[in-house]
Amino acid sequence: MNILDPQGPIAAADKVILIDSIAIMLAIVLPTIAAIFAFAFWFRRSNPRANYLPDWEYSGRLELVIWSIPALTVILLGGVAWIGSHQLDPARPVEGTGPGVTIQVVSLDWKWLFIYPDQRVASLNSLTVPVGSPLHFELTSSSVMNVFFVPQLGSMIYTMNGMVNRLELRADEVGNYQGLSAHFSGDGFPDMLFDVHVVSQTEFADWASSAARSGGSLDRRTYDELAKQSVPKDKPVYKLTDRLLFHDIATQEIPPAPGPELTSNLARPTSNPGSSSAGNAGGGGNNAR
Repeated sequence: MNILDPQGPIAAADKVILIDSIAIMLAIVLPTIAAIFAFAFWFRRSNPRANYLPDWEYSGRLELVIWSIPALTVILLGGVAWIGSHQLDPARPVEGTGPGVTIQVVSLDWKWLFIYPDQRVASLNSLTVPVGSPLHFELTSSSVMNVFFVPQLGSMIYTMNGMVNRLELRADEVGNYQGLSAHFSGDGFPDMLFDVHVVSQTEFADWASSAARSGGSLDRRTYDELAKQSVPKDKPVYKLTDRLLFHDIATQEIPPAPGPELTSNLARPTSNPGSSSAGNAGGGGNNAR
């Protein structure tokens, strides 16, 4: 998950912005560090050439230096952020060499569900994409807010229940990479990782055909089981039997999952005898979650 080893155009642009921003900020950091040591050396007690000016209080030239450099830095950083935010708009189409692939992403507790509506297949914690093709991601959440992020492919983006965010990416090199959740969402958050397999166009078609034949069925009943909080060890594939599943999740036709709950009592607040009536008035023990 090396952000300095991009494998797509979006990640490469992110790397350029990161390096440029650091270089611009070093224009303040490095001279400031150098000035600290220079002033300490020059104005040491043993230096008779250093002028002692107890009545000094203002210098226009010094003020110009002190304020102009940070102002220029802010202007440069603002320009980089302004240009980059438009060029790297998550929903801005990315050109590719092959046919585009639509992937519907659902963040669950604590796993990732990937639905391929055109191929009529789905996978859990494993994202398979063809190299060079524009990747059209549609993202939502089954419960709490989360963040989808493949560091070597590009920008992270939030997933939220009741709405759909869009992200356009492209993978330029065949290989295996790693994706993750970048937003804390409960006990299973550290294990909320997923594999990213970038394969050739032919291998992707073969994978989709094999998943459609050998995978179990993904329907409303299967989704209800997946929506329960867990950290699965397997990465199964499914045959998509309900093409409106993602639509029903995003529009809340399927009720949102309850979200992460405490898996132990170590962090659960303890109630004192005097608060029982207040707890009952506020809805009982569910408020402790």
